[in-house]
Amino acid sequence: MFCSAALQMHMPHKLECLSTLNSIYLRSLIFFPHTSLWTMSSKEKRATRKLCFGEKSDLEESGHVKDNEFYSSSDDEAEREADINDEEDDPDFEDFDSSEEEWEPESEPSPKKQRLLFQSPTSTPCTPRTPTSFVSGSLSPWSTPRERSHSPRVRKRSASGKSAESDTGTWNDISVEDEAPVLPHFLPKRNPGAQLIMDRIYSPLELFQLFFPTSVVDTIVKNTNSYAKMRSEAGKKFPWVPLKAQELYSYIALVIYMGLLSAKNIVDYWSRKDIYRLPFPKSVMSRARFHAISWNLHLCDLKEDRVNALKKGTPEYDRLFKIKPLYTDIVAACKTYFHPNRQLAVDERMVATRARTGFKQYMKHKPTKWGYKLFVLADSVYGYTWNFFVYEGKSSLASGKGLSYDSMIRFLDLPLLGKGYQVYMDNFYTSPGLLLDLLDKKTLACGTIRSNTQGFPRTMSNDLSLRAQKGSIRWLREGKLLFVRWMDTKAVSMCSTIHKAYDGATISRRIRNPKNEWEICQIPIPAAAKDYNKYMGGVDLSDALIGYYNVLHKTKKWYKTFFFHFVDIAVVNSFILHQQLSKSLNKSALTQKDFRETLVSELVKTATLFSPSPAPKPSTSEPSTTEVGSKEEPCWPEYFGTDASSGRRICVLCKVSGLKVKTPVYCTKCSVALCFVSSRNCFRKWHAEKHGEK
Repeated sequence: MFCSAALQMHMPHKLECLSTLNSIYLRSLIFFPHTSLWTMSSKEKRATRKLCFGEKSDLEESGHVKDNEFYSSSDDEAEREADINDEEDDPDFEDFDSSEEEWEPESEPSPKKQRLLFQSPTSTPCTPRTPTSFVSGSLSPWSTPRERSHSPRVRKRSASGKSAESDTGTWNDISVEDEAPVLPHFLPKRNPGAQLIMDRIYSPLELFQLFFPTSVVDTIVKNTNSYAKMRSEAGKKFPWVPLKAQELYSYIALVIYMGLLSAKNIVDYWSRKDIYRLPFPKSVMSRARFHAISWNLHLCDLKEDRVNALKKGTPEYDRLFKIKPLYTDIVAACKTYFHPNRQLAVDERMVATRARTGFKQYMKHKPTKWGYKLFVLADSVYGYTWNFFVYEGKSSLASGKGLSYDSMIRFLDLPLLGKGYQVYMDNFYTSPGLLLDLLDKKTLACGTIRSNTQGFPRTMSNDLSLRAQKGSIRWLREGKLLFVRWMDTKAVSMCSTIHKAYDGATISRRIRNPKNEWEICQIPIPAAAKDYNKYMGGVDLSDALIGYYNVLHKTKKWYKTFFFHFVDIAVVNSFILHQQLSKSLNKSALTQKDFRETLVSELVKTATLFSPSPAPKPSTSEPSTTEVGSKEEPCWPEYFGTDASSGRRICVLCKVSGLKVKTPVYCTKCSVALCFVSSRNCFRKWHAEKHGEK
């Protein structure tokens, strides 16, 4: 305390300064109980001297302080040099600015201990005489944790793994000219378009059979008959006659017909009500036979399916095995008979279902929110589905770069496609890493991108503001990647390896003028956004063509839902091939509605030509069959189904007698079921008693 006594002798009126200096010394003893002011380390001495020098300057102004009461400047410089040498020799010494690692806070006392340590009975106001480091300096032992957070060791890191200070690029506007990239040549493996004999006329049936060939139909017929036999042996009671290929074509014809003419329920197509009364379904197949085929439709081999079921829970288990025979054949046919143009589109497609199955997905931004998700690669010009696969959940073969990356690599069958293709995608797929990998394979890409994607520029210099005018453009090029931000209704971010930033294109938009009125104006649009709007709709076009006459039916079996969707894909792709062929022959193409109607008629005719001829009808000497009916439309007996064992109904005359006898025969004019056997000829009795005239 000798320092306080000396100051009181020379400056009795400086009591406030003395109390401040004593407080500093006492607090230093609290935090360093085993170290006096004169035995502190060099760093602590400098901190204390820094506090004292502020008081020294005030005391020297009044002339009451001697030179030897504080350290001289020469002693201070010598000691500072010694401290520097000590720090260089100290292996634990670390320069804050040279550290490359993130700062980690040291272990701190509990909140209760912090309150005891950092709270002082009296707070020291920041007066002109109070040293700056005392109030807010980082060397003060009672500085708050918030002040320590400004240490130069703390570094914020961007999502790309780089520190925020490392992004030194600047967003450019359209006044800065961008250099157009050098694009690889377009070298497809085959000539783009239909891979058929272009000067030949193909019927709709022939085009459809490219996707549903005889081999596929025979496999489905075989597996369906096996499944029906297994069900009947298990005790299921239903009328079943072995299915034939021609009958399956008739079944498919009715499925496509139901997409053209929608009814609320399947039974309405065979209803006898006046508001329905549709003759075509009855002429093709009975309702009972249609239901029997629908119930027993099966795509895979039963024995192989049982073997696959035993692998459930192991990596060898195939969740899509039940659709694999048809699934693989449809994908192969889609690739075989068409080669896409240079622009390709990649997107997801939802096949509607509410089934309780593990790979049903929910996508809130899709028109069909619940269903099976398909990843589709389509031609951007015609909407032809060239490749697709069903998403079945997490795969053990994932590369670790994300589902979007794996899906894109799986889509692009580059050995079959060729080089120089341009792929357009949405922000689910787009990432700088994917675009660079595709560019290494001579494939270009463009798509919208999320601003928080890894690799997206983090610089905010000259960035697009939230209140920028419509048409404002900012761009930044990093090597071969072009990043573009464009203000439309909202800010749009894009990444491309195809385009230059701006090529002078404009687009029409409604904008408010200074009078607060809407008017149509031309605003700038980046080349990437313009081509994205033009070519990204390939999958949407395919979805629209399918959605116009969708054949999807409600079913309890998930694999039957895919069967109906595969029929849709086959019909739409056949229609696109028909358009290509008609264009090459300079003929007008059919509309999709006319194409489907023609296809249904040809499928039914094919089944009729190959079906066995019906047995000769017994002749009768009774003229009633021609007398009761008109000469134009006589009464004839006919089977409900394809043979006598299917489509049986209760005879109307037997029902009057109190009997419930089923018969497969009905009158074509009177539309009533009548027995027509040697022991009970209700058909003859009905017309002899002239019930048809009543």
